[in-house]
Amino acid sequence: MSILNPFRKARPAAEPTELRLDGPLAEKHRVHVVGDGPDVLVFSHGLGTDQTVWHPVLEGLPERYRAVLLDLPGAGPLLPEDFDPAAYDKLDRFAEDLLALLREMGITRCRYVGHSVSGMIGALAAIRAPDLFEQMAFLNASPHYLNDNDYVGGLEPEDVQGLLGQMGSNYQSWVEGFAPLAVADDMPEAIRDFTAGLLAMRPDITVQVARTIFLSDVRPLLSKLKVPTVLIHSHGDIVVPDAVAHYLNRAIRDSRLVWIAARGHLPHLSAPEEIRRVLHVHLGN
Repeated sequence: MSILNPFRKARPAAEPTELRLDGPLAEKHRVHVVGDGPDVLVFSHGLGTDQTVWHPVLEGLPERYRAVLLDLPGAGPLLPEDFDPAAYDKLDRFAEDLLALLREMGITRCRYVGHSVSGMIGALAAIRAPDLFEQMAFLNASPHYLNDNDYVGGLEPEDVQGLLGQMGSNYQSWVEGFAPLAVADDMPEAIRDFTAGLLAMRPDITVQVARTIFLSDVRPLLSKLKVPTVLIHSHGDIVVPDAVAHYLNRAIRDSRLVWIAARGHLPHLSAPEEIRRVLHVHLGN
């Protein structure tokens, strides 16, 4: 049985529509498509990784599905000549890019899987265009990273400033210290992959994007998200405390919280088979 086989029960198969892959936004986001089925799954990564982080998760993709993989602006070393990191000082800009990309490709209906910051990018996009999304899945996402009265985001303002300062002053040293903590398990291959992803980014861009992420606050908008959402969270995440997962579950009306048998902020790197299992059980049902 295929890992995502329960999807087949969701609804009768439709004829696949051709996706446009030669547009300027598809080129900008280095879009790749895996599979040729009629139903579209859009995968978006978090800071320090790119679309390749999803490859192990996609093993065994059912015939009826196509996975759309994209790179967020600023990911990796191959940046467009006109890329301006200052233009991405708000998550709204990333959401606008996502919606424009899906329109350009001719996608009119999809499921969306977003890790970390891409969870909230997807939430903003789905609030603006709910008919475009059939279902959302957020992996270790957070609407706000700062503690705020009774809200436990995990960081104080001085923590963020110290973090950004470390990144700016000695980027390689910061990466080598942060990657094992983020993976939060003795997984040398996952640590190596995450380290390589962070080092592939230009340090100044990483600092700019990290500032945008850590100072973002999507909490006031979550009640407007009407698309069914699966919240996938692992314990031992130094970036997203357990309390954030429970907050999201309360704030998003049509949501299910799923705790997985993995640790750290990057379970799709350290335990891709567990992410496949969760998708198998919870998406499409």
